[in-house]
Amino acid sequence: MSILPRKLTLPISTALAHWFVKRAPRSDRATLNLRNVYIFFSREGLLFALLLVITFIAGINYGNNLVLGLCFYLVSVWLVSFHVTFAHISGLQIQLLEVTMAEAGTPVWVTLQLRSDSRQPRRQLLLSFEHSAYQDSAQKNTDNEQVLLPYLHGEQIVRLPIITTQRGELVLPRLQIKTVYPLGIMRAWSYVYFSRTAWVYPKPEAFEEQVQYLALSNEDMPIDGQYTQYQQGQDDFERLDNYIAGESLARVSWAHVARGQGMLTKHFTDPIGHEQILDYADMPAAHHEQKLAQLAYGVLSFSQLGIPFAMCLPNEPSSAVVGQGNIFAQACLLRLAKSP
Repeated sequence: MSILPRKLTLPISTALAHWFVKRAPRSDRATLNLRNVYIFFSREGLLFALLLVITFIAGINYGNNLVLGLCFYLVSVWLVSFHVTFAHISGLQIQLLEVTMAEAGTPVWVTLQLRSDSRQPRRQLLLSFEHSAYQDSAQKNTDNEQVLLPYLHGEQIVRLPIITTQRGELVLPRLQIKTVYPLGIMRAWSYVYFSRTAWVYPKPEAFEEQVQYLALSNEDMPIDGQYTQYQQGQDDFERLDNYIAGESLARVSWAHVARGQGMLTKHFTDPIGHEQILDYADMPAAHHEQKLAQLAYGVLSFSQLGIPFAMCLPNEPSSAVVGQGNIFAQACLLRLAKSP
């Protein structure tokens, strides 16, 4: 909790945030250097600075050379710590590798690659993403949202979570990298702003009419127990259509051409099972976000059951693509996340 009132600290923190952004533009790759690395006393270092002031005043006031000598010795320790702490974080390279898609309320996982070309290993590096204003103070600085690297030499992969609360596009908060190595007197830190964004799909919500989507009726199930829907393929002959310029000549029925019946194209199908349609208009909820949440529930359920399905959203082409499997489900969830 800040000692000063928020009305006083908010303009200062906002101005500092804009200043930090100007010095570190958004990019998925960053190198820490003199421009974007900052250093100041740590909390324990402030007590050390107070000790320097007290010993200096005492040495001058009483004319004691031993106290002044102790003061100058502590100043030399502080200067060495200043240099070592800054050099310990400067030159570090950070690259964003992957950002996962997540359900609202669950963390988005960010994969980073850290690289150090220094011959000396780097120690005690603490990485964490800045918390948003909506998160209460009880959630801050938890161990599962920070990664402490006790030793770094060469390359290392790090995964960090970002808490999500609502559906849509998530701009990654700034990444903070800091260290107090070696003595804890000085704290060196840097901010990295990534240009890539993450997508958050709605939290699935079950609905009463789920039976009509998730279960096949006896009338829809064929006697042999096999699904009967088909998609365009190469296995079973379906129909003949008039030839359209640009189609493959391998599909032309040359027997009909020889009989003078014109050029006809043969179409084949492949069985894909009993397809289902997830339509936005059929969702029983009254609100837009609830409808999207119910669609997310249907997508995940069909994906787990292996049932082919199509999803129809407003403001999208009416011809829905039918598919199945985890990859198709992820594509549908991404459509839900991007839905206006």
